[in-house]
Amino acid sequence: MKTTMTYHDPVLLKESVDQLVKNPDGIYVDVTFGGGGHSREILSRLSDKGRLISFDQDLDAKQNIIEDPRFQLVLSNFRYVKNQLKFLGITQIDGLLGDLGVSSHQFDTGERGFSTRFEGDLDMRMNQQQSKTAASFLMEADESDIARVFANYGELRSAKKWANKIVHERKENEIKTTTDLKNLFAGFIPDHRKNKIYAQLFQALRIEINDEMKALEELLLSTPDIIKPDGRLVLISYHSLEDRLAKRFIRSGMFEGEPEKDMYGNWYAPFKPLQSKAMTANEDEIAKNPRARSAKLRIGIRNHAEEEK
Repeated sequence: MKTTMTYHDPVLLKESVDQLVKNPDGIYVDVTFGGGGHSREILSRLSDKGRLISFDQDLDAKQNIIEDPRFQLVLSNFRYVKNQLKFLGITQIDGLLGDLGVSSHQFDTGERGFSTRFEGDLDMRMNQQQSKTAASFLMEADESDIARVFANYGELRSAKKWANKIVHERKENEIKTTTDLKNLFAGFIPDHRKNKIYAQLFQALRIEINDEMKALEELLLSTPDIIKPDGRLVLISYHSLEDRLAKRFIRSGMFEGEPEKDMYGNWYAPFKPLQSKAMTANEDEIAKNPRARSAKLRIGIRNHAEEEK
């Protein structure tokens, strides 16, 4: 029996696609297809000559395939976008959009284990064909690795304490479900901080299980090779770790440090930011879609080769 997939309204829809599609005859890529909201809006801006390639590693996305000859869905992690496009005979595109993070469908499907709101297995796999789950990580990883994940990806000050608690608990009991994890820490977190701490713990595990930060780095590093001069890189992020990578890469082409400058104070950069500050959702959109509250939209314009200095 086919399951109906429900997805919330896409965030910053008009703003992102307005900045993405500048050539109706062009080739565009949506690396986070999900429910297809952004993809449908992109297609509405394209001529009969235009083309859209969308990516998603979650097999549930197949339920939302768009019946349009200009559209193609590739079931793959976006870190492989360059090679996948090459396989399709595409070497350069006019723009790429990424609506990063977890889809509303994934959050709202309790058995996927992404949300603190539902009872479900500690799964958290975006690609359900991979073997590593949040539960297997918590049961098998070294205490130092668990602490690293909580500190780096959840930005938790008490990461070592949480990791130690997990290692002691798993000697006696399995940590298999979202409720198991929440109950393990319930007595150590003040009630007014529980939601925030749980969200940080779940975010950290999700990022680790799906290798999200490394995948995003690989995606970004591939964009100068595939986006044409004057083409657009459009990114919507939902937490500071993603936004920091997007901001630094669009500004300098790097993730850490400062680029080397020439004698005139210039540096090589594949993109230039459309504006210095990220765009955010307005109050009306936030009222309709609370997920938009944390969204930040950044746009990079691909430099011509002679301008990369």
